[in-house]
Amino acid sequence: MSFEQIVFYGFSFMLIFSALMVILVKNSVKAALFLVLCFFASSALWLLLEAEFLAITLMLVYVGAVMVLFLFVVMMLDINYSALRQGYTKVLPIALMVALGFLLLLQWLVGNEHFGLNIIAEPQKHPADYSNVRELGRVLYTDYFYPFELAAVILLVAIIAAISLTFRGKRGRKSQDIDKQVEANKQNRLKVVKVEPVVSPKISDGEKA
Repeated sequence: MSFEQIVFYGFSFMLIFSALMVILVKNSVKAALFLVLCFFASSALWLLLEAEFLAITLMLVYVGAVMVLFLFVVMMLDINYSALRQGYTKVLPIALMVALGFLLLLQWLVGNEHFGLNIIAEPQKHPADYSNVRELGRVLYTDYFYPFELAAVILLVAIIAAISLTFRGKRGRKSQDIDKQVEANKQNRLKVVKVEPVVSPKISDGEKA
């Protein structure tokens, strides 16, 4: 067994173990931490497949942003664990049957009958100067340029629609003019006004009393 196979089986076992612990552990914070470990093992498998961009994206986006947000939300919520455990044993047989069905379906979809070496040849090893990011950029901006730009426009429209639907302020309210603020100086904004002093009349001793 080669070193690459040892690393593959090691991270595969870590991935399966962490995925099982996500659904079996009772503490939500520990489940989120096991999900972080699951993402880490998945990124290691992506590196073995020479997909460095996907591995780095998985670590930065999911582990560095999404899972940190999930972890803070779980820690801030007051979850009643005793209420969650109620009825767990009643649905356990159904859950095991559904999980077994998904495993059989996954075995049928990605098994040797459809993705075996006799059907799909083993990919060739790339040289040391091979860049996955460069090849991905070349494919996106040549073969898939129009679908890539169309997806960007659809996302932009979705962002504008979400902002428009959630906006609750006045439509005709005033807004800042950045150009006028930058061009402002003390000559047209500062006005010195000379005020004549006002002398109050003297108060006599009788009025003071």
